[in-house]
Amino acid sequence: MKVKVWWYLAFITAMAAFAVVILSKANFKVSGRSKDMVEESTKVRLETTKGNIVVELNPQAAPITVKNFLEYVEKGFYDGVIFHRVIPNFMIQTGGFTADMAQKATNKPIVNEAGNGLKNARGTIAMARTSNPDSATSQFFINHKDNDFLNYVENRNPGYAVFGKVIEGMEVVDAIAAVKTTTKNGMADVPVEPVVIKSAKVPGKK
Repeated sequence: MKVKVWWYLAFITAMAAFAVVILSKANFKVSGRSKDMVEESTKVRLETTKGNIVVELNPQAAPITVKNFLEYVEKGFYDGVIFHRVIPNFMIQTGGFTADMAQKATNKPIVNEAGNGLKNARGTIAMARTSNPDSATSQFFINHKDNDFLNYVENRNPGYAVFGKVIEGMEVVDAIAAVKTTTKNGMADVPVEPVVIKSAKVPGKK
């Protein structure tokens, strides 16, 4: 009888240990897949008439700005907009106008997150705004060089909120920055030949 009890307890212990191993492996796979999905969701591909630009967003540093940007991306807002302000050795700006210079209606402005520690360095993506720090809506720009004067300085400069960086396609940014510009509808630095964002999508999403 004692032998049977011993074998029964040994069997139960072995099965419990086996279950722990199986669950651990399953959890590892799920966790790994979830991590990949999170990392993928922080990237956006801008397909332009000059080539593709992939930006990696930073929701940890700029949660409000990233959420706002992705909302525009997910509803296709940026599809068909142009880079309407291009200044070499400064930045290229987009996100608000169509090729016929019609300004698109936007959501409400968001709070300025420029004090998040991210700097306006070459290749970073930041929100455009008016003189009101909390006026950013849909327009954004990519820094063509380090623009320290756009950075947040406490009690001195509200700055421009950086929320990500280019990880692929800086040569496309350089190409856009090099196009000829003119004045259209009273706006300076508009490319003579429209540079259009054909689509803005999170990779892997239709």
